[in-house]
Amino acid sequence: MMILTGTEILREHKRHKIKIDPFDPARVTTNSYDLTLGHDFIRYREALIDPRKDNAYEKFAVGAEGLQMLQGDFILGHSAETIGSDHYVPLIHAKSGIARLGLFVHVTADIIDIGSHGHVTFQLHSTLPIRLYPGMAIAQVTFWKPKGKIVLYDGRYQGSRGPRASEVHRDFVKSASSDGDVGMTGRDPSNSPRARGRSR
Repeated sequence: MMILTGTEILREHKRHKIKIDPFDPARVTTNSYDLTLGHDFIRYREALIDPRKDNAYEKFAVGAEGLQMLQGDFILGHSAETIGSDHYVPLIHAKSGIARLGLFVHVTADIIDIGSHGHVTFQLHSTLPIRLYPGMAIAQVTFWKPKGKIVLYDGRYQGSRGPRASEVHRDFVKSASSDGDVGMTGRDPSNSPRARGRSR
């Protein structure tokens, strides 16, 4: 794959092959686009996270006072911008200055599928106590040209608004055997009583 330079990101945005909303040309860098932090966050409430179930979480909004993260915290946030492309592969990275403060903006999951459009869910992990502010430039997205036939994404996170909790529990199918596996719930987590609050 080949990475797009900043001038190519500008060009492909004008050609509607890259979608970023809102778009600010001043946020285009040498080979990326700066993403800012949104107002909504998700914190899991379980003492033990079980990928086979719809884990309980709370959703909350943060104002100008910012969000204080303690050392070792893990919280889901989101980009203020919606992004996507049917032609390029977006990859999410922390801004260098943010990484130097000991903050991860993603925990291994940095790739956005071709055809996926919506807010980016940031997987925020703090190695040091830190305060984050909505609207701050926190991440960068790069765009990569793929090789081969493009099949557009049509998965469960399509059209995300605000942060999205994991739905990996849907990958577990109920076993007809007596092995004790927990099956998928078939519930929309956004309508679950476990999910407190609503997405923007």
